[in-house]
Amino acid sequence: MLRIPTICSKRFLTNKVDVDATGLVIQRQLVGPRHLPLSDYAVIAQTYLDASGTALSLGEQPIKGLLSPGAGARMAVAEALLNMAGVVVTDLSEIKCSANWMLAAKQPGEGAWLYDAACALRSILTELGIGVDGGKDSLSMASQGIAPDGHSELVIAPPQLVIAPYALAEDVACRVTPDLKTNGNRLLLLPVSHRQRLGGSALAQVLGVLGDEAPDIEDAAALEAVFRAVQELISSGAVVSCHDVSDGGLIVALLEMAFAGDRGWKVAVTGDDPYHALFAEEAGVVIEVAAAAQLQPILDRHGVSAVELGHVTDAGTKGLVELNLNGTRLLSEPLYQLYSAWEETAYRLDRLQANPTCAEQEWQSHHLPPVTAPYRLSFDPDAEPTDSKDISKKSSSRRTGPAARPRVAILREQGSNGDREMAAAFLAAGFEPWDITTIDLLNRTVHLQDFQVAAFVGGFSFGSVLGSAKGWASVIRSHEHLSEELSRFFARPDSLSLGVCNGCQLMALLGIPGFDLPDTQRPRFVRNTSERFESRFSTVSIEPSPAVMLQGMEGSILGVWVAHGEGRLHIPDPTTLDWIVEKHLAPVRFVDPTGKPTTDYPFNPNGSPLGIAALCSPDGRHLAIMPHAERAFQLRQWPWVPPEWRCRTSPWLRLFRNAFEAVK
Repeated sequence: MLRIPTICSKRFLTNKVDVDATGLVIQRQLVGPRHLPLSDYAVIAQTYLDASGTALSLGEQPIKGLLSPGAGARMAVAEALLNMAGVVVTDLSEIKCSANWMLAAKQPGEGAWLYDAACALRSILTELGIGVDGGKDSLSMASQGIAPDGHSELVIAPPQLVIAPYALAEDVACRVTPDLKTNGNRLLLLPVSHRQRLGGSALAQVLGVLGDEAPDIEDAAALEAVFRAVQELISSGAVVSCHDVSDGGLIVALLEMAFAGDRGWKVAVTGDDPYHALFAEEAGVVIEVAAAAQLQPILDRHGVSAVELGHVTDAGTKGLVELNLNGTRLLSEPLYQLYSAWEETAYRLDRLQANPTCAEQEWQSHHLPPVTAPYRLSFDPDAEPTDSKDISKKSSSRRTGPAARPRVAILREQGSNGDREMAAAFLAAGFEPWDITTIDLLNRTVHLQDFQVAAFVGGFSFGSVLGSAKGWASVIRSHEHLSEELSRFFARPDSLSLGVCNGCQLMALLGIPGFDLPDTQRPRFVRNTSERFESRFSTVSIEPSPAVMLQGMEGSILGVWVAHGEGRLHIPDPTTLDWIVEKHLAPVRFVDPTGKPTTDYPFNPNGSPLGIAALCSPDGRHLAIMPHAERAFQLRQWPWVPPEWRCRTSPWLRLFRNAFEAVK
């Protein structure tokens, strides 16, 4: 069951698309220290400054719909709501949703399915007080194909309803994720129904059958009660993790929570047989209860019953998941062995869409015992920086008054998508960010001499049609005025520049100041070793270097977002690499779970030599970095933060504060 596509790891999907564009994504697919794609919901902040945001989730139960259109529709609603239950929203009545229908409506029986499912959806949403405000209908899901024997055949997609609710969350931090947190915490099941039906389940699929009776929602009020109870439990701090019971049933929900948290559990259940007790996909929520939390008053107030399951255990190298049914041991397995089975299908799919060698390396990493990310802080992120390079005397002539904020030019081109978060990060550090396009500089409506800092943003300039940043670089090189203006800016003794991702590639193509090399010998960034776009929350170390923006951060090991397809550093002349290392001009390195610089995939997502993730000029004023520090300048942007950290500020904000201290 852990290997079927509806349950297995979705890493083969989430690692190849940009999961953190804008820097406003507060909860994406990834949860826990392994950053597993197991989140039940998404949260997007409304702004970089406010606590409020939007929560979104999905619900779809097509296999159950094959048994009963009404049950499939009602269970899709239940899944969507219980997925969203992990983030506190304003109120159930304020949830709106889109209903997306996909079926071959003109084929015999399909129109009747649509009618029955639509009536069921109307009724349950009316009882819950939730409105549908849109959707996308694909009602021609049938086509003529050729069968293996050469004859024509009609291929019909199974009918399906996808429910996509969304609601306002007043505080995006008021949420819990499915990863288990603490050894000894209790595990409870909050069921919507006490029935245990196996029709349309993942177990039935594995056994090659459909079943007779699908799980259903007979009482919408019971579903509402569980949703409201979970919301209040999270608001009160009584619950530290939760996960809905859906595909795979109770056993899969428990295992996924263990995988995400790198924690084991000891669970005991009762029932007539293990199949109905463990694999029935009846609606419900598994919760991890904080130590000494008082839940009963809240559960009683909502009329919700709780089933005691067991408790969380430490995983470690010998961590187990242990399951008893009616006092008889059914399961006692090392957590990481089951985790490897859950990852196996993703690995096999990855071999078909990425460099097989890289896919194999990542697969082997899943066989390792659980290893927590080796994050380390060498400074207090909440403290103001005190040891930045002092170039204030040289920059004083650029200021317009004693209270003026230093200006930073946020430079972008057609296709750039990292300008908003870059501006937000510099704004948070005290700068006055200006939105500047290449056309603005070309038309001479603005001039770089009026800015203390230039920031080249990430994205896909010109759609990366010519290769990453090559189009952007070509525009600059083909206009003498632009080339001269950039050269003058880089040569100023009081200027700073930062290039991130696409901007990093641009700086390399134009020539990092101080790297006095011919075009053919310049370091540049080429296709990732994995041969695909990589989006991950990677781990990097900050090395001693002259980089102004990284002063005081040396010795730290931090998580940071990467999102690039051409991030592998290529240095044509090996002596140049030796010079870079000797002069300490590679200030950021990808590291493995032991904290050592690495070229091993997936810890190094692009294959750069020596794990190099950034380059800086010899005088330290210009920094080109592939990872997106500007998408991690707030702690809420991190998918996981070590629980022992007590800082309120993201360590990456220091990079931008250092720039401010240097030019103010």
